[in-house]
Amino acid sequence: MRKILRPITDWVSTKRGMWITIAVWLVVMIGLSAGPQLSEYKVTNFQSLPDEAQSIIAENKLEETFPNEQGAPGILVFHNESGEINVDEVKDILSALISANIEGVDAIVDISALPPQALTGFTSEDKSTMIVPMSLEAGLGNSQYAEINEEATKLGENIAASLSTDFYITGPAGIAGDTVKLFEQADIILLLATIVIILVLLIAIYRSPLLAFIPLLATAIVYQVANQSIALMGAAGLEINNSTTSIMSILLFAAVIDYSLFVFSRYREELNKYESKYTAMQQAMRATGEPVFFAGGTVLAAMLILFFTDFRDYQNFAPVFGTAMFIIMLASVTLVPALFTLFGRKAFWPKVPKYGQEHEVKHGIWAPIAKFVVNKPFLTGGIVAVFMVITALNVFNLKYEFDTVKSFPKDLPSRVGYEIVESRFNKGELAPSTVLLESETALTEDQLSQFAAKLESYEEINSVRASGVTEDSGAAKFSVALTMNPYSTEALDFVEELRGQSDSMLSELSLQGDIYYSGVTAKLVDEREINNRDIIKVVILETLLILVLLVALTRSWKMPIYMMATILISYVSALGLGLFLVDVLFGYESISTRVPVYAFIFLVALGIDYNIIMISRFLEERKKLNVKDALEAAIRNTGGVISSAGVILAATFAALTTMPIADLFVFGFIVAVGILIDTFLVRGVFLPSLILLFERDKKPQKQSV
Repeated sequence: MRKILRPITDWVSTKRGMWITIAVWLVVMIGLSAGPQLSEYKVTNFQSLPDEAQSIIAENKLEETFPNEQGAPGILVFHNESGEINVDEVKDILSALISANIEGVDAIVDISALPPQALTGFTSEDKSTMIVPMSLEAGLGNSQYAEINEEATKLGENIAASLSTDFYITGPAGIAGDTVKLFEQADIILLLATIVIILVLLIAIYRSPLLAFIPLLATAIVYQVANQSIALMGAAGLEINNSTTSIMSILLFAAVIDYSLFVFSRYREELNKYESKYTAMQQAMRATGEPVFFAGGTVLAAMLILFFTDFRDYQNFAPVFGTAMFIIMLASVTLVPALFTLFGRKAFWPKVPKYGQEHEVKHGIWAPIAKFVVNKPFLTGGIVAVFMVITALNVFNLKYEFDTVKSFPKDLPSRVGYEIVESRFNKGELAPSTVLLESETALTEDQLSQFAAKLESYEEINSVRASGVTEDSGAAKFSVALTMNPYSTEALDFVEELRGQSDSMLSELSLQGDIYYSGVTAKLVDEREINNRDIIKVVILETLLILVLLVALTRSWKMPIYMMATILISYVSALGLGLFLVDVLFGYESISTRVPVYAFIFLVALGIDYNIIMISRFLEERKKLNVKDALEAAIRNTGGVISSAGVILAATFAALTTMPIADLFVFGFIVAVGILIDTFLVRGVFLPSLILLFERDKKPQKQSV
């Protein structure tokens, strides 16, 4: 790797190479910007489950047996907070919505055409709420969902403003429309928050305006190149999940800033030794180029592991994050050194490094910490180990939240409508399951009644309604409403158990055929099962892959084990502590199934970066010093830049707490906690303690006389 990188970094650090490098990046950025935009290819109705999942097979089977040309369903919610709903007011709002003939709306049930007794099916038991079904046209995109939602909501709310009735749109159509708008607004806030946080921290830590400006300039260029490259992938057919791009932007900012810090930290040292800014950068990149590029490579490898998962949300991360990391790696050994070389010593104003001043660099608190750690490894390492074990034990309190609507802001209209329906109608009606009974012979009325009765015999099922039979009577579908929230863990457990009893039910009815379960709850059962498998798969594959890469970098088999062991322990500790803090501080008792996997990918990949920087310096010092002194020098020299990078990285991920989506909020918070643990406790204390415990100086060989 060194033979490949050194000619590149040496050339980039020359005057000619510097200008050409910057020019090429700018030309590529401007050229790509003329192409398709990433926002055109983001989707919210992303199919997370693989085609082989039982619920997806059931969904496809239903579509094949009972073709449905309707698009996403929606629920129009009419609610009077202070009394009974006024049916005439509901009819007025509905009449306006229907007569507006909103483009994209396929049908709205017109209750004015129904007899009065039929309205009881749309009205809650306390008569405060009415719900009316709406369906959209098939094949609409996410931007159209948002437009329909906005137009219908504005029209309905304008009429409802002078009435006693509140109006909301919920259900899949309403939630999808709100989600699009939510992410559009949140992404802008996230980007601005990230830039402000990084700018403030860089200036506060390094007291130099240019040292804050240069990494942000590099990040802006890389961000645009990465965004436009991913947009081209979207144009080529890649579905891009909204949450994927939000997290990608954080990864990009964090990684580019991190690698910039490592480069300019060494560049500052070399400017004291060399008068020419070009020579100083050549020497700086010879020392940091390989570790930084390799650190990026481990993050890239970690992202590509996601190709081996079954959950499509994780698979979607792989090409998006992989592309971003590849561009970041190229920038770290070309654009970043070229920009710092361009500004030279001016970048460090007002504390400009002067040629010939090779006095001892001040290492702040890390000089005494390094000395204390290497002199008391058992004490310092033991304290950190006890802390991490105690916090890790909280992982056993991990609970998953499957109701995605609960992750949205409480005042989001579709969530407000959803919670009104949830509290005033049978909870199972929020998302009824569909059961498809398929037989090799024609089904009789008696068999259909027996099957419905069998389903109703379960106390967890509230109602069973036959909703269709094929012309040849070879298949029938039933709408099944549970007695519990269809998103609850109890509902998932029941549907999973019910699926397992399909063969025995068919046997009782003396039928040869199959039973398929479709709907939200069945999908969540598959999601839980597949996610649990993927966690194990990701942990094993990523651990093995990074171990192999670390062996190649360190040319040692023991050092990678120390590095990987500390990272894994740090991850579990961060997850346990993070779960405790988000519960105590923010009231999140349960989290999304995606959070542990996302947190593992980022904490392991980015934590290894810091390991590589510290261990690379240790191995460099080890060539001339004993283990203890080399370790002290490595902690002392890298402690400052790693802690600065760690604080900035943690703050960057903490920017995700500005997102109004609970999944991203919790993920950002836990990763921020994990990075701080990794930066200050693992890298500065625990890993050095392990090395001192197991590594020994080689005995000098006896000279032969």
